Amino acid sequence: MPAQQILQEASRLYKVSESLDMLAEQDVHLADALTVLSGTVRNSATLLEVLVTLRPGTEQGLDSRSN
Repeated sequence: MPAQQILQEASRLYKVSESLDMLAEQDVHLADALTVLSGTVRNSATLLEVLVTLRPGTEQGLDSRSN
């Protein structure tokens, strides 16, 4: 899968995380659970970005041969 597609998915996950945070503000009873889920989704998006960054051979990643 090309790096750009992975980064688009990460962007979508960040938007989902933001939506969950907004829902948490609106529902006191579910706020804690929604906040945890939001953090998990946000962390997943960050991990996708890290994977793309560390992947050798991509224009956006680090080339391990140059180190």
